[in-house]
Amino acid sequence: MKYVRLGATGLKVSRICLGMMSYGNPPDPGHPYWEAWHLDQDAAEPVVRRAVEAGVTFFDTADMYAQGASERTTGALLAKFFPRREDYVLSTKVYYPMGPGPNDRGLSRRHILESIDASLERLGTDYVDLYQIHRWDDETPIEETMEALHDVVRAGKARYIGASSMYAWQFAKAQHTARSAGWTRFVSMQNHYNLLYREEEREMIPLCLDQGVGVLPYSPLARGLLTGSRERGGQGSTVRSGNDPLADTRYTDADFDIVDVLRTLAAGHGRPAAQIALAWLLSKPGVSAPVLGATKPHHIDDAIAALDITLDGEQMTSLETPYRPHPVIGHE
Repeated sequence: MKYVRLGATGLKVSRICLGMMSYGNPPDPGHPYWEAWHLDQDAAEPVVRRAVEAGVTFFDTADMYAQGASERTTGALLAKFFPRREDYVLSTKVYYPMGPGPNDRGLSRRHILESIDASLERLGTDYVDLYQIHRWDDETPIEETMEALHDVVRAGKARYIGASSMYAWQFAKAQHTARSAGWTRFVSMQNHYNLLYREEEREMIPLCLDQGVGVLPYSPLARGLLTGSRERGGQGSTVRSGNDPLADTRYTDADFDIVDVLRTLAAGHGRPAAQIALAWLLSKPGVSAPVLGATKPHHIDDAIAALDITLDGEQMTSLETPYRPHPVIGHE
């Protein structure tokens, strides 16, 4: 495993972050946040064990994943595999609804302060290393949000704060607001970024590079399109690929022109396509650690193997040339 600083901070994170969204089942299988591909704690354990054995020390979850069940599973497994809380880096998020009331969502001071305490209880820890806003909240003044996040840090409940999918102007506004008031600023941006969706290269990633903000791409394998689990026309070969409407809205058959090049290049290397796709992402400026979703131990093996792959300029160009611009998605 390789380790890097998260952006311009002194915090070291593993080059691969294990996304915990797939782990933990809410009590009610009919819950809107439940998916057929979610793994319960017993099924998730060998995957997380493989990651820990490979040197992964960075783990990402959110309160809304399986309506809190992901945080519970994450806390239980990390406590089992690490002798000390200081041995791993833990991140979670706030924004999405966690109850039926109008104040059970968003980025108000009330919801942030309630949510961090609830997350810490589920995770079984007294602090998270990185507390992220999951989306932008149009209904809450950014001053209220940034001051509340600053108070979370000052209270020792989070070491750093980060953000996720939003427009570059929104991120710049939030950073300026915090800087002007002397509050804690965001150190990371978890955004939608992969070989098939590169719109973040236009404004957000240059902004992050300029400001020393670490980039933590989610969906690094494009919800399976870059692994071979999906084909043109929407056919899927896995449980998730057969039940994932988001993939149908975010990607099109035209994106398979890139997939075709990827498969050819991977075959030339004698490696799975996932390894080449991750190697491409790991080579991009500003990327600290892709957030990898894994439901089988070999998914971890592919990610670790990608760390040692170097693509030359010609290979990078061949992968990037077929790219077609996409509508900006994922911010809502």
